[in-house]
Amino acid sequence: MSEASLLVRTLRGEPVERVPVWLMRQAGRHLPGYRALRASHPILDLARNPELAAKITLEPVERYPLDAGVVFADITLPFFGLGVDFELVPEVGPVVAHPIRTRGDVDRLRSFDAGRDAGYVGDAIRRFRSARPGTPIVGFAGAPFTLASYLIEGRPSRDHLETKRLLHQDPSTFELLQRKLSEAMIGYLRMQASSGADALQLFDTWAGTLGLRDFERAVLPHLQTVFEGLRDLHVPTIYFSTGSSHLLPVLPRTGATALGVDWRMPLRRVREQVGPGLSLQGNLDPALLRTDLARVTASAKEVLDELPEGRGHVFNLGHGVPPDADPELVEGLVKYVREYSQERASHGR
Repeated sequence: MSEASLLVRTLRGEPVERVPVWLMRQAGRHLPGYRALRASHPILDLARNPELAAKITLEPVERYPLDAGVVFADITLPFFGLGVDFELVPEVGPVVAHPIRTRGDVDRLRSFDAGRDAGYVGDAIRRFRSARPGTPIVGFAGAPFTLASYLIEGRPSRDHLETKRLLHQDPSTFELLQRKLSEAMIGYLRMQASSGADALQLFDTWAGTLGLRDFERAVLPHLQTVFEGLRDLHVPTIYFSTGSSHLLPVLPRTGATALGVDWRMPLRRVREQVGPGLSLQGNLDPALLRTDLARVTASAKEVLDELPEGRGHVFNLGHGVPPDADPELVEGLVKYVREYSQERASHGR
């Protein structure tokens, strides 16, 4: 199934019959089944319960005609295995009790073993595959820089001053932290692939806060390490970052199979900058899912028409599904993307 799936073939840049569609954060938040579970379970408890995580992962693909599931998890889950004391605070995000600021703090991180420390994610993937053997599933992890920024700042930040201070003032400590996180993410993603994930996405939410020189010098080498560490699996990989249009000149060097794109730049311009070698994923503004179907479908058409050949394009949002999105509107979007891209392909456009 994996070799023949529409998603996998598209990510590899192979000819396809239409544009595949899945949505970031499709598992959870806006769906009634997830909300019912969240009423009595903290989010991290749900993610660490394979039966419930698989149930949440299945809900959107059973409701919408999506071309892939995405495992219900959180990028902070590996923190448990690293020995980090943290919590996910509602309306805030991850809050770390003792932020990393020194070499000693980095040295105290535990060695991460994916099977021992996060095997429940693999179990959730296997349960999904058993329930939906014909539907591919995307596994994912946080990129080293984004995980490091949470660990250093201690909570989400807009300016990332502590992270940048460590990067510039103590580059060897920053390098060591990135290296440890890279090794952990390789193991974590390899475990997901061995459990049945058909594609692997690396989320780098905060990469866009860096200038091009700092990104190229301090972050890009670790992304290359992660993707090189997955290469022998022959599983397509996706690198997704936000607010990072200024980084496009170097993003083809990450080693990822595909590039996830936020809503800030039209896909045609992204293609012009990165060339034909990378498949693209994106990039409808998720805010549109708070409007109406006419606006959503008109904007989806614009996104699809940015790459009229259709090849090498996975339709997605430029970020996650908003928590207040109307499921009927999400369903209308998914159906429209399938129908329009199929019609376009049948007419040779």
